[in-house]
Amino acid sequence: MARPHAVVVPFPGSGNINPALQLAKLLHRHGVYITFVNTEHNHRVMQSTEGAAAVRGREGFQFEAIPDGLVEADRDAGDYDLGLSAATSHRCSGPLRELILRLNGRAGVPPVTCVVPTALMSFALDVARELGVASMVLWGGSAASLMGHMRLRELKERGYVPLKDETCYTNGHLSTTLIDWIPGMPPISLGDISSFVRTTDPDDFGLRFNIVEAIGCTKADALIINTFDDLEADVLAALSAEYPRIYTVGPLGSLLNNQLGDDDDAPASGLSLWKQDTECLAWLDTQQPGSVVYANFGSLTVLSTDQLAEFAWGLAASGHPFLWSIRDNLVPGAVAGLSSLPAEFVSATAGRCCLTTWCPQDRVLGHPAVGCFLTHNGWNSTCESVAAGVPMVCWPGFADQYTNCKYACEVWGVGLRVDEEVRREQVASHVRHAMNSEEMQGSAARWKAKAEEAVAAGGMSCQNLRSMVKALGCDNAEA
Repeated sequence: MARPHAVVVPFPGSGNINPALQLAKLLHRHGVYITFVNTEHNHRVMQSTEGAAAVRGREGFQFEAIPDGLVEADRDAGDYDLGLSAATSHRCSGPLRELILRLNGRAGVPPVTCVVPTALMSFALDVARELGVASMVLWGGSAASLMGHMRLRELKERGYVPLKDETCYTNGHLSTTLIDWIPGMPPISLGDISSFVRTTDPDDFGLRFNIVEAIGCTKADALIINTFDDLEADVLAALSAEYPRIYTVGPLGSLLNNQLGDDDDAPASGLSLWKQDTECLAWLDTQQPGSVVYANFGSLTVLSTDQLAEFAWGLAASGHPFLWSIRDNLVPGAVAGLSSLPAEFVSATAGRCCLTTWCPQDRVLGHPAVGCFLTHNGWNSTCESVAAGVPMVCWPGFADQYTNCKYACEVWGVGLRVDEEVRREQVASHVRHAMNSEEMQGSAARWKAKAEEAVAAGGMSCQNLRSMVKALGCDNAEA
């Protein structure tokens, strides 16, 4: 029997690349031949940040690249993420089809048997169907965010979106309009379903694109979600009524760490679009257990200089040492993110802060010195925080981050929400509460234990990975 060959095609943003790579490593470990498809642009960036060896691959695990459809002038646009979404959906199917056909004719490479795109890449499912190849889609967010995005079309049909006028942004409409009819979910405010409800334009591209892409997941033969059963039991039960086959295999990072030993020759190191600073780990080693606040707003969030200053002085006023990752483009127009900080802030916090442009987040959150995470609530960050047992102070701003915040704060009991208008006093008080609350720390510890149980040998995520490998046609399905 020929070795199964999965072509993994992540949306070209960090939030999708990293869980897709973790999944690819797991599949490869269990005998699946992997072709991991980057965009040409990201492939070049990763070679400069991680080194060429990171994308060289190894036996049975190769990297390929296709164009993303953008011209270079578009890469600095303010709506870069939406422009990238439009470009990939309209211009990448041809290059992907050609790549798969080339792979099928390449000596020493088994024929492609499955295409595994992430969410936002449903064109790849169409290519798979055209070529008669099976498909599985990796939803990079939570099960709740998928269910919410699947209801965007119904929200539009029922007249909730687009919003009536721009006063709805500021008059409390988004927070007071409750949606209580989404299967498997508690009542949720309209604004917490997705950032894409925040539009008055009936033809808004972000809304249309996310409606199409969420529903597009149903084209796949199976759905893979980076979550675990205990964390989202109710919504997963509801989703299973709509999807014939769901594999919950999260937290993916924890599952991978459990199955790759310290001396294991992994197929590739983690891939980053920014140069990672590991010196911050040495700084954490000098701090007391549970004493440090870690702050990072992810790969897409942007702040104004005023917002940056409010967060800065809030962290300073919390009284705790902190590690803050500030991307060079966190503040648009700034020469570098770190240079946007108030000069007096740097001097006022000297000796109790560590500032960096990017860091290995999974290792930071797993460090015993970290006791709280100031986060944008992207799903990778939220999931990693849950897995590490670290309470969160939450400031969502895009896509599914609002749903993740809702669950962290109101369902799992591990988060506190910062108002949209950032105030240093609230930042400081929320950080102090998260660091000192026995209730939040206890909830975080319980969810960490449940996550560890899910990824342990015999746990549900581990079993689901084994079932997925068998479905791909691989005999080496031991977990």
